[in-house]
Formats: sequence, structure tokens, C-alpha cells
Amino acid sequence: MEDMLLENSNKVNSEPHPKDVKMIADFLLDHRGEDVSVMDLRGICNWTDFFIIATVSSRTHMDGINRHLKTFCRDNKIDILNGSGKNNDDEWRLIDLGLIIIHLMTSDTREFYGLERLWAPIPQKQQS
Repeated sequence: MEDMLLENSNKVNSEPHPKDVKMIADFLLDHRGEDVSVMDLRGICNWTDFFIIATVSSRTHMDGINRHLKTFCRDNKIDILNGSGKNNDDEWRLIDLGLIIIHLMTSDTREFYGLERLWAPIPQKQQS
């Protein structure tokens, strides 16, 4: 994954660092996020650099990841711009870190909206 992330590192504003993206993806895996996918949007999208998409098993799982992610970001000096609080959507939580957008989605919602298909052929990397 690092090879894919580092190959596009010629951007003037190097924030977020690809290591931050990998840390967040690994965090999601450690908290039982499933099918974690990183999409590199640098040079394609003018409002963000990365999507990180993870499938969650329930609203409770989503809330738990969100709560722990808030602490993780604070500890790693990563600013959360929006979306860190609870909302009424049981199926999809968007967490805006500026140049990194995290999507926590139930499997039905992820399949329905198909962000990976919408942004294809954007380079993406499945986490293991």
C-alpha cells in the first residue's frame, strides 16, 4: 500500500502524509472494520486527497469506532473537521479530516452507493 501512496507524493501540499492514511486504515482494521479500502484521489479531486472506506457491522459498532477514532486523531494530532459526533444516520458515517475523508458504512449501504464503483478507475488498495 505504501508504494501506491508514495508514488503520488509530488503534491506541493504534502498533508496528509501517506503514513497518516495508513495509520488510520490500520486503526479501522484493529477496530474490526471490514473491507477497509483506501482510495487515492490526489490530482483527481480538488476537495480531498483520500477516501478511506470501511464496513461496520451495526450502529453500535459505528459509534464505537467513531468514539475511538476521535481519541486516536487527537493523540496523533490529526484534526477532525466535521462528522465526529453522533447523527441520525444508522447506515453511514462520514468523518471529515480535510484531505482525508473516512466513510463508515453498513454492508448494505456500501453496496448500494458503491463509492468504489463511482470513483473507478481511481487507484485503491484493500487492507488486509
